[in-house]
Amino acid sequence: MLGKKVPSVTFRTRVRDESVGGPNPFRWEDKTSADYFGGKRVILFSLPGAFTPTCSTYQLPDFEKLHGEFKDLGVDEIYCISVNDAFVMNAWGKSQNLENVKLIPDGSGEFTRKMGMLVAKDNLGFGMRSWRYAAVINDGVVEKWFEEEGYSDNCESDPYGVSSPQNILEALKKGDVAEAA
Repeated sequence: MLGKKVPSVTFRTRVRDESVGGPNPFRWEDKTSADYFGGKRVILFSLPGAFTPTCSTYQLPDFEKLHGEFKDLGVDEIYCISVNDAFVMNAWGKSQNLENVKLIPDGSGEFTRKMGMLVAKDNLGFGMRSWRYAAVINDGVVEKWFEEEGYSDNCESDPYGVSSPQNILEALKKGDVAEAA
């Protein structure tokens, strides 16, 4: 993954638009990989699903809390991607009171598949989902990769640690991530 460009994908998102009116003032908006990753240094982290225990209790809230420290180390944005649709991701973001981390819906799993991280989670009743990973991406190119051990379909466990915000922050502080020239 290191040194590779992220796949070019179009994401179907829902954005708030008061001109829509009514009880659900949102409209569809297509966003591309270039919109999210072009011309900036970001952290992308992926997880099996919105509203799931580890993701909702530790991973997403900790990235939100540590946002300022990542900014101080040259990170422009923090994105969370999951194989969930825009409606689910928006509801999850609202329930988590997010202000800093931005959620990317990969409803069809296209981006996740092209990253090589799509796995079956049929044993949990999920279908195809993302393996848990994180990356530092600089102008669309993977600069550092953090993948949980045990990548496999229908894995009995849900490893979490390598892709934790604390681990990534420590790697950035140590300079384990090469700065762009």
